[in-house]
Amino acid sequence: MNSRNERQGAWLVLAAGVIVSALTLSATAQVQTDTITTSGQPTTEVKVNRGTVVLVDGNDLVVKAEDGHLVHFANVPESARATVDGQQLGIHDLKPGMTLERTITTTTTPQTITTVKRVTGTVWSVNPPSSVILTLEDGTNQQFKIPDGQKFNIDGQMTDAWGLRKGMKVSATKVTEVPETVVEQRKQVTGTMPPPPDPAVDLPLLVLVIIPTDVTPDSAPAEVASAQLPHTGSQLPLIGILGLLALTTGLGLRAARLLV
Repeated sequence: MNSRNERQGAWLVLAAGVIVSALTLSATAQVQTDTITTSGQPTTEVKVNRGTVVLVDGNDLVVKAEDGHLVHFANVPESARATVDGQQLGIHDLKPGMTLERTITTTTTPQTITTVKRVTGTVWSVNPPSSVILTLEDGTNQQFKIPDGQKFNIDGQMTDAWGLRKGMKVSATKVTEVPETVVEQRKQVTGTMPPPPDPAVDLPLLVLVIIPTDVTPDSAPAEVASAQLPHTGSQLPLIGILGLLALTTGLGLRAARLLV
């Protein structure tokens, strides 16, 4: 018995939920909403960054910028592509020495979102100036907040919340404008391969020939040369010596005659 009652209670709760949802949808359907988007003049900014690949480690990329500082790009996605010499290359295809150029195009467009809400119903209750309860065309009641300065059209006459009375058929229109800015950014990476290495230059070969020399023969002529008189020696000393010998011999003979 209890189980049956519980099941009936569950069905009643479910049915009540369906009814409430239906009423909510029906009430919401009585409010007509139109949205208009107006776009202004877009502005475009282009920024170009250039650099040389220094290191590729997995999905990490290190690039040396034009001003000399290093830029680390962590976790580069596998879908990222760079157009290098006409070829689409991924992160694992980049090599040190490649020159990359990233062009970032940013387009900023101002927009105005205009929302127009219209509702028609019969005043069931009013609490000026904050809210009013209207009976809609499907017979359901719905409460609406009255914004500041809201006007109601009653048989062609415009009035505010203080002029509303029960039983009046009114229609109201609410217009709101919300400014927005839409930013779109597009990135494109191009590059070039590193230049090929310089070809080897043909240089003449230097052949070094070592000739052994014997120092012994060179010393003998030096000794012989030192033993010989120099060719510039004078004969005057020899003539002097012969004259001295002749004088001594003459004196010796003279002394011998005296003694005899």
